Amino acid sequence: MAQQFKDQGGAATMDPSPLARWVSSRILTALINRERSGKPRASQERRRLKASLPHRVEYFHQVEDGYSHLAVQVLRRFADRYDVELICHLVEGPIGDNAPDAEKLLDLSRYESHLIAKYYGLDFPLHPNRPSPELISKARSALVGLDQPVLPEAMLAVGHALWYGLESDLDRLLAQYGAAGQVEVNRALEQGSARQGELSHYSGAMLYYAGEWYWGIDRLYHLEVRLAALGADREAGKVMIGQRPQLELNSIGDTSGLRLEIYPSLRSPYTAIAFDRTVALAESIGLELNVKPVLPMVMRGVPATRQKGFYIFKDTAREADAEGQPFGPCYDPIGEPVRRCYSLYPWACSEGRGNQLLSSFLNAAFAQGINTNNDKGLRIVVESAGLDWSHASTIVGTDTGWEAMLESNRLEMYSDGLWGVPSFRLFDQNGKLALAVWGQDRLWLVARKIQELAANR
Repeated sequence: MAQQFKDQGGAATMDPSPLARWVSSRILTALINRERSGKPRASQERRRLKASLPHRVEYFHQVEDGYSHLAVQVLRRFADRYDVELICHLVEGPIGDNAPDAEKLLDLSRYESHLIAKYYGLDFPLHPNRPSPELISKARSALVGLDQPVLPEAMLAVGHALWYGLESDLDRLLAQYGAAGQVEVNRALEQGSARQGELSHYSGAMLYYAGEWYWGIDRLYHLEVRLAALGADREAGKVMIGQRPQLELNSIGDTSGLRLEIYPSLRSPYTAIAFDRTVALAESIGLELNVKPVLPMVMRGVPATRQKGFYIFKDTAREADAEGQPFGPCYDPIGEPVRRCYSLYPWACSEGRGNQLLSSFLNAAFAQGINTNNDKGLRIVVESAGLDWSHASTIVGTDTGWEAMLESNRLEMYSDGLWGVPSFRLFDQNGKLALAVWGQDRLWLVARKIQELAANR
């Protein structure tokens, strides 16, 4: 099974040489070094002050992306509260290896936007189908050529009409704003996407400020904290606009019969900062937890780019700090280290230490910077998991039963429109799927749904 996916080479290679692994690990560790990351910020601020420039925030809007519609609902409030110059762009959205599952991502954006909107005081309708090409075309046409001060309100009005299927409202907005021709629309999308590429990103709903990227409503609070530290918050002390809902465990009722599944990967930095928290959540409320590991994305044929990888590591570092989770130094475990650890997983499960093995490996690779590509590093992993290395050393790499198990997990995860890690599936007491979401930043939503199910028993 592991051999069915072709090594794509380059940034997506699944088996780098020892030297390449060492070099990439040094680069990634430097990338997330907290002391070093503060220097570019300070340099950016000095240049801004010297040139007497405003705090310029650029926003990249993808009309047919659900996350973008959530973002535009707070743009005007954000621009009014913070001393910023807001510049909006229209973009086509991610293409190529930065988004190998672009259609799935759009589907997920609609599903998740509906799930999370109310917790941010926003709205997004239940929208199982993508808006028609005709409505998308009208929405784009209405927004092209507008002056910057008008764009936030216009994007909100157009988005509301688009997502609620109000074609008459879209026609009215086209008449009000002026309908741009297809050539003008294409030019605007190309210019916006080119600007985003110039700044080294690829997705819709993204905010850019002074060298760093922030993904829509889910990462807005990072940007707000940064601007507040620079004295740009006109309402200092008030709750942030994008304050993430907290993972709450108050008033949990009877969780018997509920089942949570997590799909982790041993090469995922997001998994590394969520796995232990997920296990602790389940244990604290007596919830059945099924752990279903999968191969890392590039080891299952999903392309990757350095641009995307660098953003993920930087973003994980911010998220780890916000959640009080250790992250860095790192030593990339892609390829053989992952295979060797997974070959021990069935045995570890038989010893009742499967979760401990995964946790120990993730911690070694992403918080301690241990090279797991040799017996010395793997021994640290095994013994830290409370397992016997003398036995592990005799079976490592010999058990291939894990391959079919991980492939079955992957297919199961994909069946619910999930492909990234960590993913979660929550089942009610009748065995019915109640929630399926992707990302460590959805653990709070999982907890909210558990509360809801337990309270409704």
